[in-house]
Amino acid sequence: MTDIGRELRVIEVLQKAKHAAGIYSQLSQEETDKIVHAVYKAALNNRVKLAKSAVKETGYGNCKDKVIKNVIASQYVYEDIKLKKTVGIIEEDNDKGILKMAHPRGPILGIVSRYSPTSDAIFKILISLKTRNPIILIPDREAEESLKEVVKICYEAALKADAPDNCIQSFYNTSSDEFDSLVTKSELSLIIGAGEANTKNRSNIVAPVIGDGTSNVPCYIADTADISFTVKEIIYSKTFDNGVMQQSEQAVIINTQIKDKVLKEFKHNKTYFLDDKERTIFEELLLSNKKVGKYENITGKTPYEIGKLAGINVPKDTRLIMVELDGISKDHPLSSKILAPVLSFCFADDFYEALNYCMDINFLGNIGNTVSLFTNNNENVLKFASIIHAGRILINTPASVGAIGGWYNHLHPSFSYACGSSADGNTLSMDNVSIDHLLHIQTISRRRPNNRIMNFDFNIYNNESYDSDYIEKLFNLNY
Repeated sequence: MTDIGRELRVIEVLQKAKHAAGIYSQLSQEETDKIVHAVYKAALNNRVKLAKSAVKETGYGNCKDKVIKNVIASQYVYEDIKLKKTVGIIEEDNDKGILKMAHPRGPILGIVSRYSPTSDAIFKILISLKTRNPIILIPDREAEESLKEVVKICYEAALKADAPDNCIQSFYNTSSDEFDSLVTKSELSLIIGAGEANTKNRSNIVAPVIGDGTSNVPCYIADTADISFTVKEIIYSKTFDNGVMQQSEQAVIINTQIKDKVLKEFKHNKTYFLDDKERTIFEELLLSNKKVGKYENITGKTPYEIGKLAGINVPKDTRLIMVELDGISKDHPLSSKILAPVLSFCFADDFYEALNYCMDINFLGNIGNTVSLFTNNNENVLKFASIIHAGRILINTPASVGAIGGWYNHLHPSFSYACGSSADGNTLSMDNVSIDHLLHIQTISRRRPNNRIMNFDFNIYNNESYDSDYIEKLFNLNY
C-alpha cells in the first residue's frame, strides 16, 4: 500500500524543481556563469572539510585522495566548462544557414555514489547549474550527512549569486517506494548516476537515463610496455582512494615473455602476493560477503586492514595485495570487481589470448565502462578497441584517475562514466558525461537551396530505362 505522506514528498520536490526550472530558463549566459563561478569557488574552498566528512561517515577510502577528487569535481570541471556557451545561440554557420540554440532540459535527478559522495555531488551540481537545469540529488543511506554538507555549501553560494530557489534539492531517507515513484515521474527530464537499475518499475521510467555503467576493468600489460613505468602507474591507480573508484583495474593480464620482470617490479614496489592457502582464505572471505551482495568489509580499506580481516599477516607498509586468478566466472570472486587495493593477475602467451581474457573479465562485469592497455604497439591498440565494448579504452594510463578525465588526458572531467555499447540497461552515450548531455540543442535552418538538386530534372526518376549509374552520373554532372 502506498504511503501517502511519502508520495507527497515526491510530489513536493518535483513541483519545486519544476518551478525553479521555469525561472532558471530565463537567465542569461552571464547570470548563469555568475552562479556557476560562485558554486565552484565555494566547493573548492571546502574541499578538505568535505573530504573529511565523506571518510568519517562512510569509512571508505582516504582523506588525501578524496581532497583530490573534490578538486577535480570543482576546479577541473569548472575550467572545462567555464567558457562554453549554454544559453541562446551556441553555434552559427551563415553559409549553410544553420544556427543552433541551447535550451535546458528541465529537472534532473542525480544519484550520488557512496564511494565518492562529495565529489560526485559537486560535479553533478556544477554541470546542472551551467545548463540551467535544477537538480535533485539522492544519496546512498551511508552518505547522507556528506551530501547535506555539499548541498548546504553549494546551495548557499548559488542563492548569493541570485540563483532561483530550489535549483539544488536533495532527497534523504528515501524509501524504495519513494525511489520507484520518483524515477518514474514525467516531470524529470534526465536521470544521471548509479542505482537507477534498482527500481522495481524500471520499465516505467520516462526520463532518459545516463547510467554510470557496471565496471570490471581488465588491464593488459603487453610485451612492448615500459615495465617500471607501467607497474608504478597501476599501483597508483589501484590504491587511489584505497581502490574505491569503480573504474580502477580489477585484473592484470601479463604477457608471458615479461611476467618475471613484471612480478619482480610489483614486489619491489611493496606488493604482497597471496600464496595458495591465503588465496583460499581470501576467496572464502569474499564469498561469505557475496552472499549478502557486497564486499563491504574490505571496500576502501588498506592492505594491512584487509589482511587483518582475512586473518593474513600483511605487513603494514604494503601498498597492494595481488593474487593469481584460478578462473574467470561468478564462482571465482577474485575475477569480479573488488573496490579495494586488491589486484588479481594471470598470464597470456600472446595478444589474442590476452584479448580473450580481457573480454571474459569485461563481460563478467556486463561490459563495463573502462579497459586499460599498456603497450607501445598502436596496431594492437586499434585491434583491441575494435573488439572490446567498454566506453573508455585507456592507453598507458592509470585507469581509476585516467577515466575521470582532464588529468592524464583530454577527456571531459567527469564523475559519471557511461557504460559500454553492449551493456544492459539504458544509456545515451559512451562518453564522460558533461554539459553537452544536459542540453536540448535546437537547430534553425534558413533557406539555402542546393543548386545540384534544384537544377536536376526530377522526371528522370520516372523513366524506368535509366539505371542507378546513369542517374548518379546526371546528378553529379559538373559537381
